[in-house]
Amino acid sequence: MFYSRSHCAAACILLVCFWPCLLLAQSPGNVLERDSTVRADTSKLYDLIDVGKGLLHIRSKRPQATPGKTIYFSVLPFSTQVPGGGTALVTSTTAGFYLGDRKDTYMSRVTFTPYTNFKKRFGLPIRSYIWLDKNRWVISGDTRLMVYPQYTWGLGKQHSEGDELLVNYSYLRVYQTLLKHISKGFFAGVGYHIDYRAHVHTDEDQPLLADYTGYAYGTAQSINSYSSGLSLNVLFDTRNNSINPWDGYYTSFQYRVNPSFLGNDNSWRSVYIDFRRYIRFDKSREKQNMLAVWTYLWKVFDKKVPYLDLPSIGWEDYNRSGRGFDQNRYRGRNLLYVEGEYRRDITSNGFLGFVVFANANTVSGPKSTFFLSWNPGGGAGIRIKMNKRSGTNIALNYGFSKDYSGLKLTLGEVF
Repeated sequence: MFYSRSHCAAACILLVCFWPCLLLAQSPGNVLERDSTVRADTSKLYDLIDVGKGLLHIRSKRPQATPGKTIYFSVLPFSTQVPGGGTALVTSTTAGFYLGDRKDTYMSRVTFTPYTNFKKRFGLPIRSYIWLDKNRWVISGDTRLMVYPQYTWGLGKQHSEGDELLVNYSYLRVYQTLLKHISKGFFAGVGYHIDYRAHVHTDEDQPLLADYTGYAYGTAQSINSYSSGLSLNVLFDTRNNSINPWDGYYTSFQYRVNPSFLGNDNSWRSVYIDFRRYIRFDKSREKQNMLAVWTYLWKVFDKKVPYLDLPSIGWEDYNRSGRGFDQNRYRGRNLLYVEGEYRRDITSNGFLGFVVFANANTVSGPKSTFFLSWNPGGGAGIRIKMNKRSGTNIALNYGFSKDYSGLKLTLGEVF
């Protein structure tokens, strides 16, 4: 059965308005007072490492109990399309580890996903989410060095699919936040953020970015766009494994200021609010049968915000939102995103699984009214257990929307 866009918009609005009530109705009492205690029973699971051991006839010794110092690596080389057109060779590496006793310390993760197309396009992104002993501190990092041309469609629904403009630039991002444990699941702290885009330009036979968008800030030809800011952060996180959460909540709030004294041409501010909920239907520790929900609101204040720093689909911290859309497809001063994903095992040992997902976004801008104009997408995917100890999956997702469809391979869950 197919539904009209108006029905999709109405459904999305209802979801945003009433979802918090639905979440709190899932279980009695104040569920926000406790950390997640659900951990996968890996003794009954099967992964690609077990497949390799079977093929090579390797017999492993019985694992000994450890306080959690082991590092669990997962590596996946593959080729994929990259924003701006073309394909690139990607090697995604995820490391999961504990910096304390796993009974009272969550699993930390570091991901490194370098890529190159061997034609002067490359990326060196390193992201980390580190839990110190007994979860006293959490440190989040995001460092990227990229030669990163990508398409843009202007603001809101200013330009249609097929009328995109290629924007070329080199990009350096350095984000670091440090948060201290306050109470059960709650953390607060500060961060520092740099976004530096060098030589932002369009090709000689293409329109100038300023003319194409009608936007006056950060769009001049061959400009260097620089933003440097401080942030206040509040976090509530009860997921014991952020690589593949089995239950719990994740809520973060970030208020960022980019003052002139830090080198910005114009001062501006932004707020980012992220909420995720993981609802298990099967309480068994070896079976995956759950609903994961994600929504975020991203908003900028002040008028003179550089164009490439405006909220854009697929440009949140891990570039995972907007399955079924081109990255950067919708941009505006306000962006609201909602997504729901049903996850279930196919095999009883957790080696194979599947997901079905639906999402929608709304942005402000020309031909798009924030919270009234919605852009729906959806799709499905297959999961292959890469490393049962860390819960890392190989994720192959097919996403589609009105004007786009495509496959994407990643290492780890989308959220």
